[in-house]
Amino acid sequence: MIYRNLIIVFILAGIWVWFETISWAVPLESLIPKRDLPKELTLIHGPQTYNKKTLFEHINGQAELFLKYGFKKSVFAIYQNKERSENQIEVDIYDMGNAVQAFGVFSRFRNEDCPGGFGLDSYLDDHTALFYKGKFFVLLYATESNPDFLREFSKLISSKILDSSPPPKEMSYFPKNGLKSGSIQYFPEGLLGHRFLKKGFRATYVDGEKESHLFLSIFKDSQEATNALKVYKEDLSKKGKVSSENLIQFGNRALKGEDPYQGKVIVLQKGFYLLGVIGFEKREDAENRLAEFIKNIK
Repeated sequence: MIYRNLIIVFILAGIWVWFETISWAVPLESLIPKRDLPKELTLIHGPQTYNKKTLFEHINGQAELFLKYGFKKSVFAIYQNKERSENQIEVDIYDMGNAVQAFGVFSRFRNEDCPGGFGLDSYLDDHTALFYKGKFFVLLYATESNPDFLREFSKLISSKILDSSPPPKEMSYFPKNGLKSGSIQYFPEGLLGHRFLKKGFRATYVDGEKESHLFLSIFKDSQEATNALKVYKEDLSKKGKVSSENLIQFGNRALKGEDPYQGKVIVLQKGFYLLGVIGFEKREDAENRLAEFIKNIK
């Protein structure tokens, strides 16, 4: 009896995994609205798909950025107002492979915090709507100003995306106090302009008129993170300044110095992460914020 029940559990679990996989693996073209369009719109071009080899034909100036973030494929379409042909909306939907990379591209395109209320996070202005949901990054552009319509059309596309992947967990590590809204960004390489920091997140904090940054660099294991901290120290020694001050509160794997271009910096290792604060003026505030950052990291 117990054996039969276990078999049933395994079968049900397998069906659930299969359903989840199938629900995410819908053809990319199916995310382009066709029959369920607002009555004033008609599809005049597409859906047209692009892959890694052909993306340059569509967005030559930005293709390299997408490829760095793990671009898989995309689909493009143009809609037109039935009564006013000059009123058009272009839609690009990019499969970026996972939610971290989709957020990364979104974070690089968002100019400021101006959410539209769709997807996992979004940006909306008079002519542009962009958002990410699961592994998808979506960009809409309207030739004429119509933010309300862009919002509703974006919600329609978002409802078609069944990928329920949550936002990158690392975003929740950043302290909320002083955080500039919409400032968290993900970089697939060269965090803070340093190749040795590799991939990671950066957020901006506001103290009066001064801005500083918290950053989180991600490595495959703790040994790689340790090696990166050594390289960081060597780099500061050559180009800037390394402080001999003992940072007891942050343990023995911490470094304080000054970058010639980005200002004062404190960086330390926690597991397979390097995290730090850079560009600050008030030491106490920076250390308190960094201490909270450390506690948040699980």
